[in-house]
Amino acid sequence: MNKEKKTGGKRFGISKKLLLSIILMTLLICVISTISGYYQYDGAIRKLYNDNGYVIGNIILEHIDHDKVGYYAQTWTEDENYAEIAGYLKDVEQISGAAFIYIVTVYEDQTLRYVFDSSGTPIGETDPVSSHFDEVWAAYTEGKKPESYLVRHSAKYGYLTSSMLPIIDSQGKVVALLLVDVWMEVILSTLYSYIIKMVLISAGVLALFSVAYWFFMRRNFIGPLMRIRGNVTEFARNDTKTTISLSDIQTGDEIQDLAQSIGTMESDIVQYIDNIRKITAEKERIGAELNVATQIQADMLPRIFPPFPERKEFDLFASMTPAKEVGGDFYDFFLIDADHICLVMADVSGKGVPAALFMVIAKTLIKNRAQQGDSPAEILKNVNEQLCEGNEAQLFVTVWVAIIEISTGRGLAANAGHEHPVLRRKDGPYELVVYRHGMALAVFEGIPFREHSFELHPGDSLFVYTDGVPEATDAQNQLFGSNRMLEALNQNASLCAEETIKNVRRAVDGFVGDAPQFDDITMLCFQYKGNAAPAE
Repeated sequence: MNKEKKTGGKRFGISKKLLLSIILMTLLICVISTISGYYQYDGAIRKLYNDNGYVIGNIILEHIDHDKVGYYAQTWTEDENYAEIAGYLKDVEQISGAAFIYIVTVYEDQTLRYVFDSSGTPIGETDPVSSHFDEVWAAYTEGKKPESYLVRHSAKYGYLTSSMLPIIDSQGKVVALLLVDVWMEVILSTLYSYIIKMVLISAGVLALFSVAYWFFMRRNFIGPLMRIRGNVTEFARNDTKTTISLSDIQTGDEIQDLAQSIGTMESDIVQYIDNIRKITAEKERIGAELNVATQIQADMLPRIFPPFPERKEFDLFASMTPAKEVGGDFYDFFLIDADHICLVMADVSGKGVPAALFMVIAKTLIKNRAQQGDSPAEILKNVNEQLCEGNEAQLFVTVWVAIIEISTGRGLAANAGHEHPVLRRKDGPYELVVYRHGMALAVFEGIPFREHSFELHPGDSLFVYTDGVPEATDAQNQLFGSNRMLEALNQNASLCAEETIKNVRRAVDGFVGDAPQFDDITMLCFQYKGNAAPAE
């Protein structure tokens, strides 16, 4: 008897656990609500001050001569107009209550040089950039308004928020930065007062609620839940059989519904175990079929490289990596005749089997129209009409298609909503060829498509791709982007077509890391050598 009492005394029962959990939850909610309120309040105040600075800054930009500012930023000399602008900035500072208003240029060594300063700093005076240099540099070199609130605290200037706007001259060039600093003295005292009040109010309210909630839970939930737990435990241990009945739990609330649902669930589980074996077998069959579909789709795309070993006028390589077992991207290339080659890069909306089927249709129609002698614009127009017929799934496909005359390098290209191609001239860098393109295929009937001419010279390269390359995403949801793609292409721009594709793919894989692939990744590189290329 004493042993049982001793054991029972040591047992930390569910009632004690519930009480402890309520106390801990009360404290946690109090802390979270206080911290959350602090950050929201802090952010609201920062935004208020920062937005006020931008209002002042925009007013100043409307009333100063940007070209004059650019002149002073280049010559670092003063004239009669300089004093007028400096006086205007000082007047705005006094009227608006701003702490400091100044115009500066920025240097890569993380220093700034004053063009104007309402506090009297002479023109040409330099100062280090104490914080937020990356955002300051981006604003100065790219004209970007900072996305964050530039808050800084120092013994020299106090607690400030800086609103920063680029000054752009009539030529569209950023010549300087306008900064409006606003004091934020009130934020610390108000935040501390807010935290104390939040802690006291939250602790009092939550303590009263916790006591009442604990007694309610103990009476109405713990007992029924313990019976349900015993039933489920026995059901799991005794091969889906149990002697503990749940039918006499009559609480008139969700606990009673839970008991009835568990009884029904236990009956369903027995049947489910039998069904799961059938489902597993069916899943294995579908998986095998998808593997076959993957192989079939891969076989539809040209995969033998070099594709035309007897042709020394060009080098060509392409690859496609689907995000799922089968994808909607596709590329194609084929000789229309002995002197014309057709290049195709396309991306079907959606993923999986529907996109793959639509891809097969689109690829077949495009190749058929090209081999009939259509120009790129005619190919897109005719294929669009055929794809719009019976497109109940409302899929669409973006397409870039070009026909190149091999002997001269002259070509025609048309773009139906696809990514901009990338062109490299001999001994130059890869660069995007940006132009207005048409709408994707299978969206509307009767749409005309424009085409444009271009010319490749020996040593030039053409790189086309789908949006899976620039939109490849890492674990932080950052996009690979066109700039990184161009950097990868230009790391060694003289590589052959195959190594160029592999180099870009390595860059994408290195950027994405372990993040899952969300979109198909397809690329094609065409390098024109011309008739002057030496025979191997």
